[in-house]
Amino acid sequence: MARDGINPSRSRTTDYHPARVTVAVLTHLPHQTGYFESRLDVTRMTIESILANTGMPFDLWVFDNGSCAPVVDYLRGLRDEGRITQLILSSKNIGKPAALQTIFKACQSEIIAYTDDDVFFLPGWLEEHVRIIDTYPNVGAVTGFYIRERMKNRIDSTLAFLDQPGVATERGLLMPAIWEEEYRVNSGRSQERYDAEVAGLEDIRVTYHDVQAWVSAHHFQFVAPREVILQALPQEWTGLLMGKMVEMDLTIDRLGYLRLCTGRQTVRLMGNLLDPEVLALAERSGIQLQSRSVKSSRPASGLLNALYRLPFGKRVIHGLYNQLYKVVNS
Repeated sequence: MARDGINPSRSRTTDYHPARVTVAVLTHLPHQTGYFESRLDVTRMTIESILANTGMPFDLWVFDNGSCAPVVDYLRGLRDEGRITQLILSSKNIGKPAALQTIFKACQSEIIAYTDDDVFFLPGWLEEHVRIIDTYPNVGAVTGFYIRERMKNRIDSTLAFLDQPGVATERGLLMPAIWEEEYRVNSGRSQERYDAEVAGLEDIRVTYHDVQAWVSAHHFQFVAPREVILQALPQEWTGLLMGKMVEMDLTIDRLGYLRLCTGRQTVRLMGNLLDPEVLALAERSGIQLQSRSVKSSRPASGLLNALYRLPFGKRVIHGLYNQLYKVVNS
């Protein structure tokens, strides 16, 4: 076959050098109805809070897992503006495990800060995470929002570390009540379900070289050495849209790595709606976002409001909503 000249890129090198830390966001909004009606605003808030509140050098990668056109258009706009370093667009939802495999294998940064697309990042969040990685030995994952229920997940390696010289610990019900309520509400848990999940559990707060952390971590948002997660992720194709994340947590522990959480709350779980408190945090961070998704968790008036106030009303309304959503989207 004919060739006209030589490719001018041959023998040249790129002027791009990966930052020490890459922040990687996984997005998936298949449509804008039902559960996903207001999720584009939430995704925007996730990305804008990263851009506004990260005080150290980083690359920003976004992997979109088969979202609808408005989401893809928004992400392409950010890439074209130079605000996203790398945008990966999948025409199909290949599932969270496979998306994580793709991100962690392709990215060459030493540390990867992974997040789902419903997390708000507070000022100084990344610095706090990296400080723990640089201070504590053999860290496998650090998260920014302590969840007591995660103490159930395997933390044997972290607990063994507590016996080392120079490690100070506190035990008991130490988690601030406001953190518990934020997590319960934004994760959609009833009080009864939450109480059952944390029954019999205690918190452990640790200090090492003057850096404080909580014992345990989660997987919807974490900062980790890239090589640790490559060891912990499933290597085979699973075909699962979600799942295998708890197994990843357990593998990190089994390999002997610590799983910790920042001493202060550095991220907020938003769920699928923006509430006035998150908008206030955004305003303090200089984030301008015209949102249509700020809604009360309670019906405004009428029969539904009266039903909602009954002891069983919230459960009935949420159950009906979930069933209708499954029918519409089946």
